[in-house]
Amino acid sequence: MYLTTSRPDLTFVVCMCARYQATPTKKYLHAVKRIFKYLQGTINQGLWYPKDFSIALTAYADADHAGCQDTRRSTSGCMQLLGDILVSWSLKRQKSIVISSTKAEYIAMSGCCAQILWMRSQLTDYDLRFNKIPMYCDNKSAIALCCNNVQHSLSKHIDIIFYFNKEKVENGVVELYFVNTEYQLADIFTKALCRERIEFLINKLRMRSFTPKTLKLLADEAEE
Repeated sequence: MYLTTSRPDLTFVVCMCARYQATPTKKYLHAVKRIFKYLQGTINQGLWYPKDFSIALTAYADADHAGCQDTRRSTSGCMQLLGDILVSWSLKRQKSIVISSTKAEYIAMSGCCAQILWMRSQLTDYDLRFNKIPMYCDNKSAIALCCNNVQHSLSKHIDIIFYFNKEKVENGVVELYFVNTEYQLADIFTKALCRERIEFLINKLRMRSFTPKTLKLLADEAEE
């Protein structure tokens, strides 16, 4: 669990295993062994935070649909970036079962929006003020649900606490944008992915393999 604070590529699989830590079976222990094997091959990998980067708050929100095999609940995933630098990420199994992917994505956007508002308030202490913060989602119906109050039939089963999405969009705090699933960076927090997909997303998250040679090259680049 400690590693998940610096290794976003491990967050999903570690959280999945943690759900069964009270009564693990042989298949869960096998999954944990695979995590250690992956760590052994990527021991030098981590996030790179360069000295100079742009300060622009953006976010990605995503969800699978009924991905939990035991409860059929969906998993919400979100991440927030300052410029191109990943500074916050999380995943959480949703509290109730939803009958459509639109509702699962809508709830994920709600959690992401709440984190954005907290970060926005903290950044004001550094005299950084943000409005119209871009939040990217790969579900057009969920975006339309936030921007169009007429579509009430799609949202009548969603708890009232998630409706502050609409308020923040209307007040211009958050702006919603559609992103193709291929470039949905939060995808890594919501489901198991193939090796090629994980490697693609890890690269987009600016994770690097920090061998002594790589660190020296990065330090030289920073000095230049």
